[in-house]
Amino acid sequence: MSEVDQLASIAAEAVAFQRQFQSLQLATTDVHGLPEASYAAYVAHDQRFYVYVSELATHCANLRSTGRCAVMFIESEQAAAHLFARKRLVFQCAANEVVREDAKFNLVMGLFFDKFGKFMEVISSLTDFHLIELIPAQGSYVSGFAKAYHLHGQDLTQVMHRNEQGHTAPDKSSQQTLDALTK
Repeated sequence: MSEVDQLASIAAEAVAFQRQFQSLQLATTDVHGLPEASYAAYVAHDQRFYVYVSELATHCANLRSTGRCAVMFIESEQAAAHLFARKRLVFQCAANEVVREDAKFNLVMGLFFDKFGKFMEVISSLTDFHLIELIPAQGSYVSGFAKAYHLHGQDLTQVMHRNEQGHTAPDKSSQQTLDALTK
């Protein structure tokens, strides 16, 4: 397989990996830079992620005030071949609120209803909830030990190796052990 075909295969793998999830991990900060780790249920539409979050959650205020976050999808510990090499897909995103009066609000909420069903009937009209659009600007995908890639381009499916050589071992014996782990 050519290098171009291999990288295209990695891009397709990253897209398929993300589609396995119903929630995403969020990294946000407040206006003073204090970090917050959290998660939210999401839907994807037109290469953007949407979360419907309550003001009771710290990440809601952070998203609305800073307009940025990182999003991560990560393989479960149980499914991982090794805990040091869990598959993960990370995006740095701009965050914008979609107001209820915007036509996009109804479109995206329809996707939430399709994906999450009756529970959305309960929370969709709650006024402390806000629809936030997360627009990925760049990303990275780790598909295993020493298999790390940058994602870029308009649709973030252009892939390049983060580092052509992978990890560096201090001696030949350690390198052989390392090489065995990456196969």
